[in-house]
Amino acid sequence: VQLAESGGGVVQAGGSLRLSCVASGFTFDDYAIGWFRQAPGKEREGVSCISSSDGSTYYVDSVKGRFTISRDNDKNTVYLQMNRLKPEDTAVYYCVRAATVVAGRCIPDHYWGQGTQVTVSS
Repeated sequence: VQLAESGGGVVQAGGSLRLSCVASGFTFDDYAIGWFRQAPGKEREGVSCISSSDGSTYYVDSVKGRFTISRDNDKNTVYLQMNRLKPEDTAVYYCVRAATVVAGRCIPDHYWGQGTQVTVSS
């Protein structure tokens, strides 16, 4: 199982980035996929989750209306479109295969990507 994130970078506040997560080594269509982030000195936080079945989505309150998660099962890829970025969005962003979904939130299993750094300057 492998998950590979890309698309991070440095942007000014108000800017946009699109993160990608390419998965391999498992039947992608069968799993929900989530995005988590970890800022320096803070706990890892679940940002968004997209289900395997009906494409339903979850967002943490702090990103609602700014971030959009989507998936392309033909490409084994999940995206996170991030608009109107804020300095507090600065973190390493990880994609994760979900072991299960509870109340829309991805509960991660053992498989994480290596992470991609997002830095938002004020």
